[in-house]
Amino acid sequence: MSSYRHRIFITFLIIATLAGGAFAQTYNPFNQRDDEYRLLGLKRAREAYEVARSDYERQQELHRRGLLTETELEQSRSQFSDAEVNYQQSLLAVLFERQYISVSQAVKLQKHDGSKCVRLTLVNTSGGSEEFRKLLNVDDDLFRSLQPDVTHNVYVSILNDDNAIISQPYEAKISELRYGEPQSVEFRLLQDLDEVTVFLVYGNGNQRTMKIFLQKDATYNRVAVQSEQFSQEVELGTEATFDLTLELFSGTDNTFSLEAVNLPQQISRYFKDASNRVRLSQVKFTESSRTKNASLEVTLPDRPSEEVAMDAAIPFYVLVLPRDKAGMISDQPDKHWTEAEIEALDVGFVRLELVPRGKGELLVRAPQLYHAISSDETAKVAVDCYNEGSHRLDNVEFEIDLPLGWTRDVEPERIPALEIGRDKRVVFTFTPPADVSPGKYDIRIRSTATSNSQPVIADDKTVTVEIKPGSNLLGTIVIVTLILGLVAAIVIWGIKLSRR
Repeated sequence: MSSYRHRIFITFLIIATLAGGAFAQTYNPFNQRDDEYRLLGLKRAREAYEVARSDYERQQELHRRGLLTETELEQSRSQFSDAEVNYQQSLLAVLFERQYISVSQAVKLQKHDGSKCVRLTLVNTSGGSEEFRKLLNVDDDLFRSLQPDVTHNVYVSILNDDNAIISQPYEAKISELRYGEPQSVEFRLLQDLDEVTVFLVYGNGNQRTMKIFLQKDATYNRVAVQSEQFSQEVELGTEATFDLTLELFSGTDNTFSLEAVNLPQQISRYFKDASNRVRLSQVKFTESSRTKNASLEVTLPDRPSEEVAMDAAIPFYVLVLPRDKAGMISDQPDKHWTEAEIEALDVGFVRLELVPRGKGELLVRAPQLYHAISSDETAKVAVDCYNEGSHRLDNVEFEIDLPLGWTRDVEPERIPALEIGRDKRVVFTFTPPADVSPGKYDIRIRSTATSNSQPVIADDKTVTVEIKPGSNLLGTIVIVTLILGLVAAIVIWGIKLSRR
């Protein structure tokens, strides 16, 4: 009886094995919409994997009992392996599809060397484990080994509006970003912007692009100041404008005072708003406007002095002070501040430089520009060369346009140097040719010089020389003789007439 029951059990196992094998061979876990609805495809692949695993375990039992050949066991193992791979692929597809990286913070900060940086904090918001376990009722070693809470190979870069990378390094990599464990990466900005595009590539090629308005580092608690024209050469008696970019890095103060220190008193200075050109003494920032443009205008005196020396650089500082520190500068107007003392104030500042330059101006003054001479005389014209500019004149020379056949002599031919406010007399001697005709002749005098390696040209002077007609002595004697003879004849005729 026991032998009979044993044969029945064997027969049942064989029938179950054949039925299971037929089901495994005919069951097709693929559906055309599995690629579109990957979560449903994962459910289908998991069910096929469970069926194939159960079938393979039964086949192994039969093989141990000697009721199944090696070829049949290998076929079952191959089917189980295919189902396992399909399940893993479906699980990976869902995990990669559900991966999501967000930027929780994007903070712009300024280093002590003045460079601008951006600190990005990235968060893995996938949160895959609990949700997938509840949805799929999955809790196996395979699922845990795939680490659904970890996103691998996160690449980050910062772009401008033209999609050009503006960060150093150009691209940062985070090897693993775990759920609930944010990580920060820091970039140095190659282009100073308040709005940037963050480009992310992560996981299995997923991409995200986000346009982000950068937060300001409130812990800095100051206004960063920059100027592109930080060093300028300015002629005496003229104005210079320094552009200023003010960027707020503060979470407490929003109103600041502007001050310029270490400028000589002879140099006037005032701040202006870059948009409407009104004068400023304070600036106020708002949440929507944390960057402002201003300018500093300085006016140099007309003449150099001990404090404003020619060609000597004048370094000075522009400070942006919060309200509680504004009085520290105004209470000491004559103090010369060192950079170390300014840094100790812990305020925003920028170092600027002003180089006074001068330029000579040549004034040619001539007391008399009209001369009347006879043909055998010379015309002497005296002119005074005067430097009314703010720099020495060098190599004062003269160019003279003479009428045809005329000659000239200049004393001196050239003035090597003419200091500020000094004059020098120059005498021009013009000699007409021997056969000159009576009339008026114009002679033009051009005066040139150099000042601080720049050309200086004075106003032209035009000298008019009139040649008077020459006198005829013989003709004069004949005329006088005729007149005297006529007068004598009249007198004699009158005497004779009276005697009659």
